[in-house]
Amino acid sequence: MNLPVSFEFFPPKTLEGAGKLRAVRQALYAHRPEFCSVTFGAGGSTQEGTFAAVREILEEGVPAACHFSCIGATRATVRQQLAALQAMGVKRLVALRGDLPSGYGSGGEFQYASDLVAFIRAETGRAFHLEVAAYPEVHPQARSAETDLQAFAAKVQAGADSAITQYFFNADAYFRFVEDVQRLGVAVPVVPGIMPIGSSTQLMRFSDACGAEIPRWIRLRLQGFGDDTASIKSFGLDVIAALCERLRAGGAPGLHFYTMNQAAATAEILRRLQPA
Repeated sequence: MNLPVSFEFFPPKTLEGAGKLRAVRQALYAHRPEFCSVTFGAGGSTQEGTFAAVREILEEGVPAACHFSCIGATRATVRQQLAALQAMGVKRLVALRGDLPSGYGSGGEFQYASDLVAFIRAETGRAFHLEVAAYPEVHPQARSAETDLQAFAAKVQAGADSAITQYFFNADAYFRFVEDVQRLGVAVPVVPGIMPIGSSTQLMRFSDACGAEIPRWIRLRLQGFGDDTASIKSFGLDVIAALCERLRAGGAPGLHFYTMNQAAATAEILRRLQPA
């Protein structure tokens, strides 16, 4: 595999989950990731678990990226968290607006991810490589496709180094997005986010929640398999491996896998992308 890869994990909630995630990471480290990222719960609700997982990855000798959400945050709390991450040895952040958790009455002192990016740059200079999110199929809360592009450009102008996309199954949407942001003068690498297909019900639920489009032919094929898990996984591997191959052939700068704390599907997709 001659394309950089990275893997995303979410912080486990139990000791058993933490042990399983260690085994998953070790299996995926064989593919020499550029970095591994750990997600951050709504309003920072998983901060302790996120920081613990990031620390473990660093101790395992792999670069770790910490997701960093500004929803519900103040400048003071962000400043404290940045200092803690720097002391830990973190060199890369995934800077996001994030989701407002239920029960929160206010979004905090930052309105947009671009505000967070600008603040991090002002506070820490070039201490962190800053990743931001990109939405090839348009952010579900955006007023229009053009305003979404402008919002992405604002994050880059605020100091982002690169971007990771929401997952998608239509390569044309990704390539068009890259062309559109380049038209705006934005030249940072935009890495496709890849979601392996392991469960049709889980995929439908996630996609409905985050606005990722499942093409009709994929949705109908998955529905046709019913509870046949083996067929779902086999079909999913074929679809995602083909998507990755097209992205690689089209010049994508890397692949970022949303692993869902599982190793098998991601590892098999990467195996299929190896030269014969």
